[in-house]
Amino acid sequence: MIAPLGNIIYQNVCGGVDVGQYVIYSRKSKFTGQGESVENQIGLCRRYIAANFGEAEAERALVYEDEGFSGGTLERPQFRQMMRDSHTGGFTAVVVYRLDRISRNIGDFAKLIDDLGGRGIGFISIKEQFDTSSPMGRAMMYIASVFSQLERETIAERIRDNMRELSRTGRWLGGTTPLGFESESFTIPGRDGRARRACRLRIVPEEMALVRFIFGCFLETGSLKDTCAELRRRGCRTRRGRDFSRFAVRGILSNPVYSAADEAAYGYFMSNGAQVCPPRERFDGGHGVMAYDRTLQRPGKTHELRGMDEWIIAVGEHPAVIPGARWAEVQHMLELNRTKSCRRPRTGTALLSGLIFCAECGAPMRAKLGSGRGEERPFAYICTAKERSRGSDCRMKNARGAELDGAVMSALFSIGEDAARFASAVCRSGLSAGEAETMRGRIAENEEAMRALAASIAVCRDSAAARYVIDEIERLDSATETMRLCLAGSGDTGAEPTLTQAAQLSTSEERRRLVRAAVSRVTWDGETAHIYLAE
Repeated sequence: MIAPLGNIIYQNVCGGVDVGQYVIYSRKSKFTGQGESVENQIGLCRRYIAANFGEAEAERALVYEDEGFSGGTLERPQFRQMMRDSHTGGFTAVVVYRLDRISRNIGDFAKLIDDLGGRGIGFISIKEQFDTSSPMGRAMMYIASVFSQLERETIAERIRDNMRELSRTGRWLGGTTPLGFESESFTIPGRDGRARRACRLRIVPEEMALVRFIFGCFLETGSLKDTCAELRRRGCRTRRGRDFSRFAVRGILSNPVYSAADEAAYGYFMSNGAQVCPPRERFDGGHGVMAYDRTLQRPGKTHELRGMDEWIIAVGEHPAVIPGARWAEVQHMLELNRTKSCRRPRTGTALLSGLIFCAECGAPMRAKLGSGRGEERPFAYICTAKERSRGSDCRMKNARGAELDGAVMSALFSIGEDAARFASAVCRSGLSAGEAETMRGRIAENEEAMRALAASIAVCRDSAAARYVIDEIERLDSATETMRLCLAGSGDTGAEPTLTQAAQLSTSEERRRLVRAAVSRVTWDGETAHIYLAE
């Protein structure tokens, strides 16, 4: 059954930017209200605009401000809004108090300047007094950006040095405590002889009993899914009152805080390249492990787990929970689970992966391989809620994967002339005319950025910044060459494909691209698949 989605009207809510308007952007990592506060930056920028372009321009300047966001990333809400508005409004120039208010990353900064310059929008940094109208001015701006990135990386290294120093105390640095623990304060002697307060973890007996059960259940079953099902059967809930997901259970099982700091744990972390700070004799099994710098934390993004070679391992102040050998065995089992290759079809086989949902409960349906061997093993789409709950939350009938994929393809090619429109991107190796044009524009932007960076090398040849400039040139050159290869292999002749050409898609990846270009969602009710076409 074909059920096209209704038309959706998107309203531009950027605030009605006037043509020729100056824009002020301000940012600070922490709220202080002092020094280079957001308010002070805005005031200084207004005074600069008034002195150089008139009081009227200063009064009507549009202000975007991000407080509490680092300059190491462009993922900031007001910055992103400003860039969206710059495409719909006629900005004259973006004015900042200082260069690093925009970004401390040279790659992000270079792209930003090229993007603004390509649309005739100026960039003014009142502290450094840069002029973007000349090649040397742009080169000097890139050099300043290089030193901002160098400063950020130096600060990051200082933070890691502080982490290594803190690891000697085994203290808890704050944040959400792991299940089974709560935070308590204690006193430690400072270097100056004065007593200082710090925090450590203390066991919560009721919660820790559940943690021990989770470890025991996983060691017995070897399955995250079976462990979650057993927890659900027993009525166990997280601190927020929710059922345990496989992600939550994996997070508990892989957390080093539960491992005893013993000989087995010391050997495990050393063999995996972790930075183990205390000497071997400190790992006597009486206390637990404390791992610092495990995650990369960025504003507005999910915390990302670092590689173990970046962890800083210490002996904590909290009691041991799980013997080190047992905890290491669990890590080995988790790794085996992660690398199993027989659990789901390859990416290109199941055409509806990520698009198909259960009509009864609304949960996504995933492709699961059946028994058999070889490349053409049968598979089915199964409701994830049904699978997770062992049929207690949902009883939706599975959908035969190959048959459903074939039926969807037949339905798409039965709708006449639209099939050719949907297949246009596929028959051009995935590049539409608009995508090809965008790629050519990015190539030109990269080439301009590389020329400006090359000019700056003469200025900073003997400084530490030269290495960063060369690295950025190499990165841009590699990206440019990749885009050129994509354009060369696209075979873009400008002609629309015929329905016959579209029907002869030979590879599963081509068929998959077609489905994703044509379909926004599929729901399965046990008998019929309802297809919602993309607009």
